[in-house]
Amino acid sequence: MKKFIFLCYLCIGTAFANSDNENLEWVFKTEGRVYSSPLVDGEMVYFGSADHRFYALDKTSGKQAWMFETGGVVHSSAVVNKNTLYFGSADGNLYAVDKQSGELTWKFTSAGEKMYGLWDYYLSSPAIENDSVYWGSGDGHLYALNALTGALLWKFDTGDVIHASPVLYKDKVYFGGFDGHMYALNKETGSLVWKFKTVGATYFPKGEIQKAALVQDDVVYFGSRDYNIYALDANTGRGKWNLKQPSGWIIATPVEHKGNLYFGTSDAHIFYSMEKNAGTVNWTIPLNMRVYGAARVDNDIVYFGTFDGKVLGIDYLSGDIKWRFQTESSKRNYHTVYDENGAFKEGFVLYGEDWKTPEKMIHALGSILSTPAIENGVIYFGSSDGNLYAVSLQ
Repeated sequence: MKKFIFLCYLCIGTAFANSDNENLEWVFKTEGRVYSSPLVDGEMVYFGSADHRFYALDKTSGKQAWMFETGGVVHSSAVVNKNTLYFGSADGNLYAVDKQSGELTWKFTSAGEKMYGLWDYYLSSPAIENDSVYWGSGDGHLYALNALTGALLWKFDTGDVIHASPVLYKDKVYFGGFDGHMYALNKETGSLVWKFKTVGATYFPKGEIQKAALVQDDVVYFGSRDYNIYALDANTGRGKWNLKQPSGWIIATPVEHKGNLYFGTSDAHIFYSMEKNAGTVNWTIPLNMRVYGAARVDNDIVYFGTFDGKVLGIDYLSGDIKWRFQTESSKRNYHTVYDENGAFKEGFVLYGEDWKTPEKMIHALGSILSTPAIENGVIYFGSSDGNLYAVSLQ
C-alpha cells in the first residue's frame, strides 16, 4: 500500500547529535562548484571541480596529494583501474592519469563538449572493464577506447548530447541520452542491440535521460525529464513497468536496497521508496528542494544530498530521518530563499522570467548534487560552495 510521510523538514534534526556539524572530519576548498562524485580508493579520495582541476586528497586528513589541471570543468566522476584514473572534462577530453603521481598517461579528444541547457549539470563518467573504457560525450557519441593506450575501439552516434554515464552489464553497455532514448549496445562491437524511446511530456517531448541507469537482475531502471521512472527488460528493451511523477523530472539514478528502489525527484521535491519488481510506491517524503545525485545505503540508512545544502540519512523501511548534515553556506543563506516555516519566501519565484537569479541563490546554499561515497563510517560529498566534505556517520 502506498504510504505518504509528512514531516516538518526544517524542524527535524535540531536534536540530532550532529546538528551543529561537530562530526565534520575535514573540508577541502576548491575554486569552483563540485558536482562530481568522489572516488575513495585506498588511502585517497579523488574528485573533480568546476575550477578545471582534478584532485587527489588524503582521505584521513583532507590534505592535497596532487592536482591535475584540464581545460574545462570536471563534472565527470572518476573510475580507477589498477594504477590509472579515468575522468572527463568539458574541454572535450577523456583523461587517464597515474593515481599515485597525477601525471598524464594519455588523453582522448572527442569532437567537442557542449551543455544541453542550464540544468545540464553533469558530464558522462567513464566505465571500465577488461581494459576497455566506455565514455559518453556532448558530441553525441559513446566511445569505447583501449584503457591502456587511449586508442579508439569503436564509437556510436546518437546525434545528441550524452552526459549520462554508461553502465556495463554482461555483454552489453547501457546508456541514455538527451535524445530521449535508452540504448543497449554490444560492448565488444558497439552494434545496436535495442533502443527504447521515452514517452515524453508536454513541455519536454524528447523525454531526455540525464543520468546513468541502474542495471540489476536483467532489468534496467532509469528516470527521465518526462517525469517517469522506467523499468525495462535488459535483454529486449521491452517495458516492465513505469511510474509517472506528476510534477517533476526524475534525474537521480535509483539505488536498490533489499528489494526496493530509492531516488529523489527534481521539482516535485519528493523522495521515493518503491518496490522494484512491481513498481509500486512504498512511501514518499517531502523535501524542500531538488535531488539530482544518487543515494547511497550504509547500515540500512539511505543517504542523499539536496539542492538546499543538506545531506539526509533516512531509515530504508520507514523513511524516518535519522541523520542530517547542513553546509555552512546553507545555514548562512537559508533565509534568502525560505521563510521560518521552510516554504519559499514571498516574492521568491523559482521559474519566473528571471530564472537565473533564483538558481544562483539556490546554489549559494551549498547545493549538493554530488553522489556521496561512504567508507568506514565516513561520508564524502561535494557541494556548490566549492567544498569537498568528509563527515563522520558515527
